[in-house]
Amino acid sequence: MAVALQQTLVVPLVPDMPQIFDTSADTASWLLTITLLTGAVATPIVTKLADMHGKRRMIVLALSVMVVGSLLLALTTSLVAAMVGRALQGLAAAVIPIGISVLRDELPPERVGFGIALMSATLGIGGALGLPLSGFLYEQAGWASLFWVSAAVTATILAAVVLVVPESPVRNPGNFDLVGAVVLSAALTALMLVISKGASWGWGSSTTLGLLVVSVLVFTAWVPMQLRRSEPMVDLRTAASRPVLLTNVASVLVTVGMMANGLLTIPMVEAPASSGHGFGVSVMTAGLLMAPSGLAMVAFAPGSGWMLNRVGGRQTLILGAVVVAASYFLRPIADGSLTAVVVVSTLCGLGAAIAFAAMPALIMSAVPITETASANGINSLMRAVGMAAASAGTAAIFSSLSTATTVDGEAVLAPTSTAFTVGFLLCGVFAAVAAVVAAFIPTRSGAVPQPGSGAEKVVRGRILLAAPAAGAQPEHVLGTVVLTCPDGQQVDWARPDFDGHFSLAFPRDGRYLLVATARGWAPRVSVTDLTAGCAPLRVTLDDRLTVSGVVTCAGSPVAGATVTMFLGSGEHTGHTTTDEAGRYEFPLPAPALYLVAAALPDTGAAHAEKIQVMAESVVADLELEPLPEPLTEAGTTVTGGSGPRPE
Repeated sequence: MAVALQQTLVVPLVPDMPQIFDTSADTASWLLTITLLTGAVATPIVTKLADMHGKRRMIVLALSVMVVGSLLLALTTSLVAAMVGRALQGLAAAVIPIGISVLRDELPPERVGFGIALMSATLGIGGALGLPLSGFLYEQAGWASLFWVSAAVTATILAAVVLVVPESPVRNPGNFDLVGAVVLSAALTALMLVISKGASWGWGSSTTLGLLVVSVLVFTAWVPMQLRRSEPMVDLRTAASRPVLLTNVASVLVTVGMMANGLLTIPMVEAPASSGHGFGVSVMTAGLLMAPSGLAMVAFAPGSGWMLNRVGGRQTLILGAVVVAASYFLRPIADGSLTAVVVVSTLCGLGAAIAFAAMPALIMSAVPITETASANGINSLMRAVGMAAASAGTAAIFSSLSTATTVDGEAVLAPTSTAFTVGFLLCGVFAAVAAVVAAFIPTRSGAVPQPGSGAEKVVRGRILLAAPAAGAQPEHVLGTVVLTCPDGQQVDWARPDFDGHFSLAFPRDGRYLLVATARGWAPRVSVTDLTAGCAPLRVTLDDRLTVSGVVTCAGSPVAGATVTMFLGSGEHTGHTTTDEAGRYEFPLPAPALYLVAAALPDTGAAHAEKIQVMAESVVADLELEPLPEPLTEAGTTVTGGSGPRPE
């Protein structure tokens, strides 16, 4: 809740920031932007560290930094110090995704859905209480009071976490990808600056376009870097899986609708009645009118949790997105009454509550248990992108669809009725698209992975590959490890690093099935008894998958024949020579259509076969066909599976 409150805490200060800090309005706006930037950059880093070093530890660290930032803001009138304070506050954005992961680790199965829904609903508390509370404090006790209250609330929550929240035993130790984190931070900073400042700088300005190019180039370099890392900052293979990717896409779209609810509704109701679409209410009243929307997110948390347990994450997300879409499609016909505006705005908050509860549940059901915090962190980052996009999009619509009007005797540009209609319809379309995207999310039988009520243990292990041939380079382990109950129900899974190291969580002492596989090797399944503190597992894969065969000529094995493999499209994939028994062997390549050709250059005997490689070894014996006549200047004779063919 404290993290959600600080996101809206300074909104009432925006008009007076230039006077408070003796600076320009454009410079003062960085007090909002810098929190968004640091939150976006810190979330994937802090959540990754939470999976590695402890979730409670990272929550305590993030909240402590937030207290320091709030105190710094309360004690200074320096713009630079205020910037630092707001940046420190932004670092706490990772608390929500880490907290959701703690709930998964600690709560019994029947309460996880409710816990996730309530934690997700704290975003609604920020919107419901942040604006009116900060407005009241600012008017009654000055701007510094906002940050004294923020520091006190956060310190109280920090103490409660230290005293009550246990440290989760579920960890995934390893090496932190510092280079990957730095490059990702640079790309995110450029992207978020484009989204958040593009409207004020101008979407076609050299600064905006330059940062956009930088973001694209850095992301382009970062992706292959992560794919080559043994322990990447972000596991892109998991992030690109259908359940995770589609959930994150839907998250961005739904978040645009949730954020735009306030961005569109507040200026609309504050506009004078003479505008044809406004109601002329005060800033304080506008904030209070938005309170039901945020409170609906909290009030409906039990219902969202019930739906998660009852119908699953995918159906819950679809329903939430549909409700958000319906609320926006109703706006053009409901804006004639202030009561109707509040009702449809509350309906939007209700839909957002349902959808937001489903997002982390879907993410956690699709990733290893030891990586839930970092996966939730990426989903939280996607929602931050959605919030920034909603703000930038609203500003773009207002600037392009505005008209000159007079307020307090001054000429100003105000958005037209068409601007609000376009904004509402676009948000409705985004939410509807989110529902369609969610419909394609494959789901497991449960809404969330089965937690262990705080009793889960973690076992380490390593996949070992059979010793390579003399002179061959050691291989990277590219595979997966799956842990199941004896009845086949999945417990956890992991993607080992390049050296084969992995971590698996299991709920209780007992007997389990362990299935290990790696690219190019036959899988191995074993029955193992796991207990708390048991020795690390060692799984050796010794059955290499191959393309092999015997080359013969006139029924006799041929030694020293050259054997070459090509993709069906012509690319060379490898070559070797046969041994004394005429045998050849290639490591199994990626699934595709291949050509295997054998030849004795000295005699001209040759043969080729097409083979289809899938996920098992292939045997392709090759019978060389003698050259029927010597090569001549008139042409070349080529032999193949159907005999000689002059060219």
